[in-house]
Amino acid sequence: MAHLRGWPFFRAPVIAGVLFCASCRLVSCERESTPAWHETTSSVVAETTTVLSSEPETVQANEPVASFTNQPAGTGFRFISYNVHNWLLMDRRVDDRNLKHAPKPESERAVVISLLADQKPDIIGLCEIGTAGDLAEIQASLKAAGIDLPHLHFTGGTDETRHLGLISRFPITSTAKPKATTFKLNGMTYGINRGILDATLSIDGNSFRFLGVHLKSKRTVEGIDQEQMRIHEAKLLRRHVDSILQTNPRARLVVYGDFNDTRPTSAIRSITGGYTDENYLTAIPFRDAAGTAWTHHWQPHDIYSRIDFVFVSRELRRSVDFKNSRIIDDARWDQASDHRPLLAIFR
Repeated sequence: MAHLRGWPFFRAPVIAGVLFCASCRLVSCERESTPAWHETTSSVVAETTTVLSSEPETVQANEPVASFTNQPAGTGFRFISYNVHNWLLMDRRVDDRNLKHAPKPESERAVVISLLADQKPDIIGLCEIGTAGDLAEIQASLKAAGIDLPHLHFTGGTDETRHLGLISRFPITSTAKPKATTFKLNGMTYGINRGILDATLSIDGNSFRFLGVHLKSKRTVEGIDQEQMRIHEAKLLRRHVDSILQTNPRARLVVYGDFNDTRPTSAIRSITGGYTDENYLTAIPFRDAAGTAWTHHWQPHDIYSRIDFVFVSRELRRSVDFKNSRIIDDARWDQASDHRPLLAIFR
């Protein structure tokens, strides 16, 4: 294990972390392979936070698309959870050419922005962001498209390549880090790869707390069980959820992201808890216009699955517009990402 190039691991007193990816033929939510591990440093990435403090202009809530029930102006908010598929610099194959350290193609970026802008979101939680500058680029592109979301939060875990981001029309009043971010497996200690984004927003005078994650992919890791790694990451998330709800049982909590697993797997059950549990999290049952529920397409094996979720606490469940919350099934979805965005509407 001394030369393992798998998941980030720690040895006291020195912290070390390196990653290993299998071939792109293996199951993954990433079409292109992750950059070679030797190109990243071995130290754990400290959480980076960027919060824009400018106050938003006074605006009314956005109107939903015409084919769904109208939401009165000035009430509720529209939240999108989306894995934008490698909005970062990496080695890629574009137009039958192999490119080194290349950005997400402009055509793909344009479709991402168009898909998001069409839904007039108030808050967006994003996975697979490269840098804080990449998140700011999305924010600026949306503003140019008429969607002004002036508040931003960017963070990550041990993976120095892929990060989490949140942009919001509403002020971000605070951010936090979970107390526990490591777990033991086979006698070794590992860090949660993409971290846990934790941001509290002030919406119409009330606090709403958003927790974003991107759990371990199904890519194999040499000498380690990738499913067990994902389960351990899920348990760290649940531990953080419990710490919040034990302090404030009436917290308005939204837990979202790319969980890289389906229901009723152990990872997802670890996060939601049992239905009778006091701190049970409800999964919004998203569907597209055709009534299907898949959110991710694994192209090599032509597998469609639901691995993206938005969970809510019991206190917030009553505010969910279950009828109109949905999977965004724009015909251009596969030109933007291998995931489809989720739109959650709150009254």
